[in-house]
Amino acid sequence: MELWQRLLALLRTMKPRPERRHFELDALLQADLKERADREQRPLQQFQADLLAAGLANLQTSDELKRCWKRLSGREQEVTALTCLGYTNRQMAARLGVSPGTIQGYMRQALVKFHAHSKGQLRLLLTQWDFSAWGKPQE
Repeated sequence: MELWQRLLALLRTMKPRPERRHFELDALLQADLKERADREQRPLQQFQADLLAAGLANLQTSDELKRCWKRLSGREQEVTALTCLGYTNRQMAARLGVSPGTIQGYMRQALVKFHAHSKGQLRLLLTQWDFSAWGKPQE
């Protein structure tokens, strides 16, 4: 598990205490943080703050992608998933029983809703997502 993921997991399990803005890390995590800060020749507190900020930004991005996904119609979701699995427009059209032009329309709408400019950019945005349940294209 990535260091920032472990840190975020720890933060999620903590109970908030409004009177205190302090948390303690287990010894292993603290040692990993110190080692990485030393390796980058950065002050530990600054490294921890930057790591937490990056993790929170990652969570915000993930939340935004989930909101975009929920705005897709069922067909747009299907076309997006199949695109991320490497299907061509013709393969999707054959699988879904529609024309390649119809697939292009669904893809165009999905790109708009994800604020993406190309299929490649969409794949990159969703690279961490698991679409295996949608099935692989037949060769």
